[in-house]
Formats: sequence, structure tokens, C-alpha cells
Amino acid sequence: MNLLDQTFNALADPTRRAIVARLARGEATAGELAKPFAISQPAISRHLKVLEQAQLISNERRGKHRHCRLRPETLDAAMAWLEFHRRFWAGSFDRLDAQLKSEKKSR
Repeated sequence: MNLLDQTFNALADPTRRAIVARLARGEATAGELAKPFAISQPAISRHLKVLEQAQLISNERRGKHRHCRLRPETLDAAMAWLEFHRRFWAGSFDRLDAQLKSEKKSR
């Protein structure tokens, strides 16, 4: 699985998206990230592992705690992919609209 696939796979889960949103505000420990969720610490750890494997976060042990930080460059690559496809489809729909209007006028 390539990095883009891993990125979208990781972001497909609402818990992981919420973790990414939280980390967009700044670094947090795994325990801090777990607080808003009614799931176990091992489940949070699994989510963090998926995010780390997708290179969306970095995870560093400092003493007893794991500190997580967002890696925005991975999100930038996903955004570039989305933007390319948004422009492609917007242009395609604009051309289709123009063609349909042209055909309607010629009737």
C-alpha cells in the first residue's frame, strides 16, 4: 500500500480524524488524546499506530509518556491529490455544462 493509500485509509476512521484535528492544535500525549473517547488505551494506541504508519503523526517517548505531533507534510500530499482531482472534475463539469447549453440553443 502506498503512502497516499495509507493516508486515506487512516483518515477513513472518525476517531483517527478527531486525533488528527486535535494534533493540529499542537502536540499532545497519548493519554491526552485518549481523554475525549470512550475507548480503551490499547484501542487508542492502535489508532496512533495506524496514524504513525501512514506518516500522519510522529510519536516520541519522553519518560513515561508518548508525545504525538502532527506531520502536516503528509496531509499536504493528500491535499494536492484532492485539489488536482477537484480541478479536473470542475473543469469537466464546466465543459459538459457549456456543451449542453450549446446544444439546447441550437434546437
